[in-house]
Amino acid sequence: MAVHDSQEMVLITGASGELGQALIKELGNRNSAVIAADVRSLPPELTRYCSVVLEGERGDVTTSELGYALVEYPITRIFHLAAVLSTAAERDPVRAHQINVQGTLNILELAQAIGQRYERTVQVIFPSTIAVYGFASVHDKHQAGKVTEDNALEPRTLYGVTKLHCERLGIYYSHYYKQLSGEQSWVDFRALRFPGLISAETLPTGGTSDYAPEMLHAAARGVPYLCFVRPDTQIPFMAMPDGVRALLLLAQAERSRLSRQVYNIGAFAPTAAEIATTVAEYFPSASITFQVDTRRQAIVDSWCADVNDNAARRDWGWEPQYDYVRAFAEYLVPAIKQRYATVTTENV
Repeated sequence: MAVHDSQEMVLITGASGELGQALIKELGNRNSAVIAADVRSLPPELTRYCSVVLEGERGDVTTSELGYALVEYPITRIFHLAAVLSTAAERDPVRAHQINVQGTLNILELAQAIGQRYERTVQVIFPSTIAVYGFASVHDKHQAGKVTEDNALEPRTLYGVTKLHCERLGIYYSHYYKQLSGEQSWVDFRALRFPGLISAETLPTGGTSDYAPEMLHAAARGVPYLCFVRPDTQIPFMAMPDGVRALLLLAQAERSRLSRQVYNIGAFAPTAAEIATTVAEYFPSASITFQVDTRRQAIVDSWCADVNDNAARRDWGWEPQYDYVRAFAEYLVPAIKQRYATVTTENV
Protein backbone atom coordinates (compact mmCIF):
# COMPACT_ATOMS: atom_id res chain seq x y z
CA MET A 1 0.00 0.00 0.00
CA ALA A 2 1.42 3.39 -0.98
CA VAL A 3 1.53 6.20 1.57
CA HIS A 4 0.02 9.52 0.49
CA ASP A 5 1.08 12.89 1.87
CA SER A 6 -2.44 13.55 3.17
CA GLN A 7 -2.50 10.38 5.26
CA GLU A 8 -1.81 10.30 8.97
CA MET A 9 1.02 7.85 9.67
CA VAL A 10 0.38 5.66 12.70
CA LEU A 11 2.56 3.00 14.34
CA ILE A 12 0.92 0.13 16.21
CA THR A 13 3.16 -2.12 18.31
CA GLY A 14 1.87 -5.48 19.48
CA ALA A 15 -0.21 -5.34 16.33
CA SER A 16 -1.15 -9.02 16.19
CA GLY A 17 -2.85 -8.99 19.61
CA GLU A 18 -6.61 -8.71 20.18
CA LEU A 19 -6.63 -4.94 20.55
CA GLY A 20 -4.05 -4.42 17.82
CA GLN A 21 -6.02 -6.36 15.22
CA ALA A 22 -9.20 -4.42 15.98
CA LEU A 23 -7.31 -1.11 15.85
CA ILE A 24 -5.65 -1.94 12.52
CA LYS A 25 -9.03 -2.51 10.89
CA GLU A 26 -10.49 0.70 12.28
CA LEU A 27 -7.53 2.87 11.31
CA GLY A 28 -7.25 1.23 7.90
CA ASN A 29 -10.89 1.98 7.25
CA ARG A 30 -10.22 5.59 8.28
CA ASN A 31 -7.51 5.82 5.59
CA SER A 32 -4.58 6.09 8.00
CA ALA A 33 -1.18 4.84 6.86
CA VAL A 34 -0.68 2.03 9.39
CA ILE A 35 2.71 0.62 10.35
CA ALA A 36 2.14 -2.69 12.15
CA ALA A 37 4.93 -4.09 14.33
CA ASP A 38 5.02 -7.35 16.28
CA VAL A 39 7.37 -10.25 16.92
CA ARG A 40 4.50 -12.50 15.81
CA SER A 41 3.12 -12.68 12.30
CA LEU A 42 0.11 -10.57 11.45
CA PRO A 43 -2.92 -12.52 10.15
CA PRO A 44 -2.73 -12.29 6.34
CA GLU A 45 -6.19 -10.74 6.03
CA LEU A 46 -5.01 -7.70 8.02
CA THR A 47 -1.99 -6.83 5.88
CA ARG A 48 -4.21 -5.10 3.32
CA TYR A 49 -4.94 -2.41 5.93
CA CYS A 50 -1.22 -1.74 6.49
CA SER A 51 1.34 0.37 4.67
CA VAL A 52 4.27 -1.34 6.40
CA VAL A 53 4.44 -4.61 8.35
CA LEU A 54 7.43 -5.33 10.60
CA GLU A 55 7.60 -8.85 12.03
CA GLY A 56 10.05 -10.93 14.01
CA GLU A 57 13.14 -9.08 15.24
CA ARG A 58 12.26 -6.03 13.12
CA GLY A 59 8.99 -5.69 15.03
CA ASP A 60 10.47 -6.35 18.49
CA VAL A 61 10.12 -3.34 20.81
CA THR A 62 12.95 -4.56 23.04
CA THR A 63 15.64 -4.28 20.35
CA SER A 64 17.15 -1.38 18.46
CA GLU A 65 15.95 -2.79 15.12
CA LEU A 66 12.51 -1.19 15.37
CA GLY A 67 13.93 2.26 16.04
CA TYR A 68 16.42 1.98 13.18
CA ALA A 69 13.62 0.93 10.84
CA LEU A 70 11.22 3.72 11.80
CA VAL A 71 13.08 6.84 12.91
CA GLU A 72 12.91 8.38 9.43
CA TYR A 73 9.16 7.80 9.03
CA PRO A 74 7.01 10.92 9.71
CA ILE A 75 4.93 9.10 12.32
CA THR A 76 2.51 11.35 14.18
CA ARG A 77 0.95 8.84 16.57
CA ILE A 78 2.06 5.59 18.23
CA PHE A 79 -0.34 3.11 19.80
CA HIS A 80 2.05 1.15 21.99
CA LEU A 81 0.17 -2.08 22.67
CA ALA A 82 3.06 -4.56 22.95
CA ALA A 83 3.10 -6.15 26.42
CA VAL A 84 3.20 -9.39 28.35
CA LEU A 85 -0.17 -9.79 30.09
CA SER A 86 -0.92 -10.62 33.69
CA THR A 87 -0.79 -14.40 33.97
CA ALA A 88 2.16 -14.76 31.59
CA ALA A 89 4.00 -11.98 33.41
CA GLU A 90 3.74 -13.84 36.72
CA ARG A 91 5.18 -16.95 35.10
CA ASP A 92 8.16 -15.10 33.62
CA PRO A 93 8.65 -11.74 35.37
CA VAL A 94 12.09 -11.07 33.88
CA ARG A 95 10.81 -11.40 30.32
CA ALA A 96 7.70 -9.36 31.20
CA HIS A 97 9.78 -6.55 32.67
CA GLN A 98 12.02 -6.49 29.59
CA ILE A 99 9.09 -6.25 27.18
CA ASN A 100 6.76 -4.07 29.22
CA VAL A 101 9.28 -1.59 30.62
CA GLN A 102 12.29 -1.62 28.28
CA GLY A 103 9.96 -1.87 25.32
CA THR A 104 8.02 1.19 26.47
CA LEU A 105 11.22 3.11 27.13
CA ASN A 106 12.37 2.32 23.59
CA ILE A 107 9.08 3.56 22.14
CA LEU A 108 9.26 6.80 24.13
CA GLU A 109 12.81 7.32 22.85
CA LEU A 110 11.63 6.61 19.31
CA ALA A 111 8.83 9.17 19.67
CA GLN A 112 11.30 11.74 20.97
CA ALA A 113 13.71 11.06 18.08
CA ILE A 114 10.96 11.35 15.45
CA GLY A 115 9.72 14.54 17.12
CA GLN A 116 13.20 16.07 17.05
CA ARG A 117 13.67 15.08 13.43
CA TYR A 118 10.41 16.65 12.23
CA GLU A 119 10.12 19.29 14.98
CA ARG A 120 6.61 18.37 16.01
CA THR A 121 4.94 16.49 18.81
CA VAL A 122 4.47 12.73 18.52
CA GLN A 123 1.63 11.13 20.47
CA VAL A 124 2.21 7.93 22.41
CA ILE A 125 -1.12 6.30 23.30
CA PHE A 126 -0.61 3.68 25.98
CA PRO A 127 -3.08 1.01 27.16
CA SER A 128 -2.62 0.64 30.89
CA THR A 129 -4.75 -1.58 33.11
CA ILE A 130 -6.84 -1.99 36.24
CA ALA A 131 -3.97 -4.21 37.43
CA VAL A 132 -2.28 -1.02 38.68
CA TYR A 133 -4.77 -1.09 41.55
CA GLY A 134 -4.24 -3.34 44.54
CA PHE A 135 -6.33 -4.33 47.54
CA ALA A 136 -5.33 -6.47 50.51
CA SER A 137 -8.71 -8.23 50.73
CA VAL A 138 -11.99 -8.70 48.90
CA HIS A 139 -13.67 -6.72 51.70
CA ASP A 140 -11.38 -3.75 51.10
CA LYS A 141 -11.97 -3.99 47.36
CA HIS A 142 -15.74 -3.79 47.67
CA GLN A 143 -15.57 -1.13 50.36
CA ALA A 144 -13.61 1.07 47.97
CA GLY A 145 -16.34 0.93 45.31
CA LYS A 146 -15.50 2.73 42.08
CA VAL A 147 -11.85 3.72 42.34
CA THR A 148 -10.48 6.97 40.95
CA GLU A 149 -7.18 7.29 39.12
CA ASP A 150 -5.15 8.28 42.18
CA ASN A 151 -6.40 5.76 44.74
CA ALA A 152 -5.22 2.26 45.71
CA LEU A 153 -2.15 2.29 43.46
CA GLU A 154 -0.58 -0.73 45.16
CA PRO A 155 -0.25 -3.31 42.36
CA ARG A 156 0.27 -6.90 43.44
CA THR A 157 1.37 -8.35 40.11
CA LEU A 158 4.41 -7.76 37.94
CA TYR A 159 2.03 -6.75 35.14
CA GLY A 160 0.48 -4.03 37.29
CA VAL A 161 3.88 -2.87 38.56
CA THR A 162 5.28 -2.51 35.04
CA LYS A 163 2.19 -0.72 33.72
CA LEU A 164 2.20 1.77 36.60
CA HIS A 165 5.93 2.34 36.08
CA CYS A 166 5.35 2.96 32.37
CA GLU A 167 2.60 5.46 33.12
CA ARG A 168 5.12 7.41 35.19
CA LEU A 169 7.76 7.06 32.46
CA GLY A 170 5.36 8.52 29.93
CA ILE A 171 4.56 11.47 32.17
CA TYR A 172 8.30 12.03 32.67
CA TYR A 173 8.98 12.05 28.93
CA SER A 174 6.12 14.50 28.40
CA HIS A 175 7.21 17.02 31.02
CA TYR A 176 10.69 16.43 32.42
CA TYR A 177 12.73 14.79 29.64
CA LYS A 178 16.42 15.80 29.94
CA GLN A 179 15.40 18.74 32.13
CA LEU A 180 19.02 19.42 33.10
CA SER A 181 20.13 19.84 29.49
CA GLY A 182 17.23 22.06 28.52
CA GLU A 183 16.21 19.89 25.54
CA GLN A 184 12.60 20.04 24.43
CA SER A 185 10.26 17.11 24.88
CA TRP A 186 8.39 16.13 21.73
CA VAL A 187 6.32 13.40 23.42
CA ASP A 188 2.59 13.74 24.06
CA PHE A 189 1.88 10.72 26.29
CA ARG A 190 -1.71 9.64 27.00
CA ALA A 191 -2.83 6.48 28.78
CA LEU A 192 -6.04 4.56 29.39
CA ARG A 193 -6.52 2.10 32.22
CA PHE A 194 -8.47 -0.64 30.53
CA PRO A 195 -10.80 -3.07 32.26
CA GLY A 196 -11.01 -6.61 30.95
CA LEU A 197 -11.65 -6.49 27.20
CA ILE A 198 -14.04 -8.98 25.60
CA SER A 199 -13.69 -9.58 21.87
CA ALA A 200 -15.93 -11.60 19.58
CA GLU A 201 -13.43 -11.60 16.73
CA THR A 202 -10.19 -12.83 18.30
CA LEU A 203 -9.51 -15.64 20.73
CA PRO A 204 -8.59 -14.91 24.37
CA THR A 205 -4.84 -14.91 24.93
CA GLY A 206 -4.54 -16.09 28.52
CA GLY A 207 -5.04 -12.88 30.47
CA THR A 208 -6.30 -13.17 34.01
CA SER A 209 -9.56 -11.47 33.04
CA ASP A 210 -10.09 -13.86 30.12
CA TYR A 211 -12.53 -16.07 32.02
CA ALA A 212 -15.35 -13.93 30.58
CA PRO A 213 -14.52 -14.34 26.86
CA GLU A 214 -13.40 -17.93 27.46
CA MET A 215 -16.90 -18.77 28.76
CA LEU A 216 -18.46 -17.35 25.61
CA HIS A 217 -16.13 -19.00 23.13
CA ALA A 218 -16.41 -22.38 24.86
CA ALA A 219 -20.21 -22.21 24.91
CA ALA A 220 -20.35 -21.26 21.23
CA ARG A 221 -18.06 -24.19 20.37
CA GLY A 222 -20.17 -26.57 22.46
CA VAL A 223 -17.33 -27.55 24.82
CA PRO A 224 -17.41 -27.51 28.64
CA TYR A 225 -15.68 -24.64 30.43
CA LEU A 226 -14.06 -24.82 33.85
CA CYS A 227 -13.91 -21.27 35.18
CA PHE A 228 -10.83 -20.53 37.27
CA VAL A 229 -12.38 -17.87 39.56
CA ARG A 230 -15.17 -17.90 42.16
CA PRO A 231 -18.74 -17.14 41.03
CA ASP A 232 -18.77 -13.93 43.12
CA THR A 233 -15.62 -12.54 41.48
CA GLN A 234 -16.17 -9.00 40.19
CA ILE A 235 -14.03 -6.74 38.02
CA PRO A 236 -14.94 -4.22 35.29
CA PHE A 237 -15.18 -5.29 31.64
CA MET A 238 -15.65 -3.65 28.26
CA ALA A 239 -16.59 -4.76 24.74
CA MET A 240 -13.66 -4.56 22.34
CA PRO A 241 -15.27 -1.97 19.99
CA ASP A 242 -15.56 0.42 22.93
CA GLY A 243 -11.89 -0.18 23.79
CA VAL A 244 -10.88 0.83 20.27
CA ARG A 245 -13.23 3.84 20.38
CA ALA A 246 -11.72 4.97 23.66
CA LEU A 247 -8.17 4.87 22.28
CA LEU A 248 -9.19 6.91 19.26
CA LEU A 249 -11.26 9.41 21.25
CA LEU A 250 -8.36 10.06 23.61
CA ALA A 251 -5.93 10.36 20.68
CA GLN A 252 -8.17 12.91 18.97
CA ALA A 253 -8.86 15.02 22.06
CA GLU A 254 -7.41 18.52 22.18
CA ARG A 255 -4.46 18.51 24.52
CA SER A 256 -5.72 21.67 26.24
CA ARG A 257 -8.88 19.82 27.33
CA LEU A 258 -7.01 17.07 29.17
CA SER A 259 -6.75 17.54 32.92
CA ARG A 260 -4.54 14.47 33.32
CA GLN A 261 -2.51 12.02 31.24
CA VAL A 262 -3.85 8.75 32.63
CA TYR A 263 -7.57 8.00 32.56
CA ASN A 264 -9.88 5.30 33.85
CA ILE A 265 -12.54 4.04 31.47
CA GLY A 266 -15.37 1.67 32.34
CA ALA A 267 -18.48 0.05 30.91
CA PHE A 268 -19.94 -2.74 33.08
CA ALA A 269 -18.86 -4.81 36.09
CA PRO A 270 -20.70 -8.15 36.39
CA THR A 271 -19.76 -11.04 38.62
CA ALA A 272 -18.48 -14.26 37.07
CA ALA A 273 -21.78 -15.92 38.03
CA GLU A 274 -23.75 -13.23 36.19
CA ILE A 275 -21.64 -13.75 33.09
CA ALA A 276 -22.16 -17.52 33.27
CA THR A 277 -25.93 -17.03 33.61
CA THR A 278 -26.04 -14.69 30.62
CA VAL A 279 -23.97 -17.05 28.49
CA ALA A 280 -26.33 -19.91 29.38
CA GLU A 281 -29.33 -17.82 28.34
CA TYR A 282 -27.89 -17.48 24.84
CA PHE A 283 -26.35 -20.96 24.70
CA PRO A 284 -28.70 -23.27 26.65
CA SER A 285 -26.39 -26.27 26.23
CA ALA A 286 -23.44 -24.41 27.78
CA SER A 287 -21.60 -26.30 30.50
CA ILE A 288 -19.86 -23.86 32.85
CA THR A 289 -18.52 -24.99 36.20
CA PHE A 290 -16.20 -23.33 38.69
CA GLN A 291 -12.90 -24.62 40.03
CA VAL A 292 -10.80 -21.92 41.63
CA ASP A 293 -7.16 -21.48 40.65
CA THR A 294 -5.99 -19.92 43.92
CA ARG A 295 -3.09 -18.02 42.37
CA ARG A 296 -5.15 -16.46 39.58
CA GLN A 297 -8.03 -15.83 41.98
CA ALA A 298 -5.70 -13.88 44.27
CA ILE A 299 -4.70 -11.68 41.37
CA VAL A 300 -8.29 -10.89 40.37
CA ASP A 301 -9.27 -10.29 44.00
CA SER A 302 -6.57 -7.62 44.28
CA TRP A 303 -8.03 -5.66 41.34
CA CYS A 304 -10.82 -3.13 41.76
CA ALA A 305 -14.49 -4.11 41.51
CA ASP A 306 -15.22 -1.10 39.30
CA VAL A 307 -13.74 2.24 38.21
CA ASN A 308 -14.74 5.89 38.40
CA ASP A 309 -14.29 7.27 34.89
CA ASN A 310 -15.76 10.75 35.45
CA ALA A 311 -12.55 12.47 34.31
CA ALA A 312 -12.66 10.77 30.88
CA ARG A 313 -16.36 11.59 30.50
CA ARG A 314 -15.76 15.22 31.40
CA ASP A 315 -12.52 15.87 29.50
CA TRP A 316 -12.99 14.06 26.18
CA GLY A 317 -16.56 12.83 26.06
CA TRP A 318 -16.02 9.20 26.96
CA GLU A 319 -19.18 7.10 27.16
CA PRO A 320 -19.39 3.39 26.32
CA GLN A 321 -21.73 2.44 23.50
CA TYR A 322 -22.12 -1.08 24.89
CA ASP A 323 -23.57 -1.62 28.35
CA TYR A 324 -23.76 -5.19 29.68
CA VAL A 325 -27.05 -6.10 27.96
CA ARG A 326 -26.21 -4.53 24.62
CA ALA A 327 -22.67 -5.96 24.61
CA PHE A 328 -24.07 -9.50 24.64
CA ALA A 329 -27.19 -8.95 22.56
CA GLU A 330 -25.77 -6.82 19.76
CA TYR A 331 -22.04 -7.53 19.63
CA LEU A 332 -20.72 -10.61 21.39
CA VAL A 333 -23.37 -13.27 20.81
CA PRO A 334 -24.21 -12.54 17.14
CA ALA A 335 -20.55 -12.26 16.13
CA ILE A 336 -19.43 -15.34 18.05
CA LYS A 337 -22.32 -17.43 16.73
CA GLN A 338 -21.40 -16.40 13.20
CA ARG A 339 -17.72 -17.13 13.83
CA TYR A 340 -18.33 -20.70 14.94
CA ALA A 341 -21.10 -21.37 12.43
CA THR A 342 -18.53 -20.55 9.74
CA VAL A 343 -15.93 -22.80 11.34
CA THR A 344 -18.43 -25.64 11.60
CA THR A 345 -19.48 -25.24 7.97
CA GLU A 346 -15.86 -25.23 6.79
CA ASN A 347 -15.11 -28.41 8.77
CA VAL A 348 -17.99 -30.37 7.28
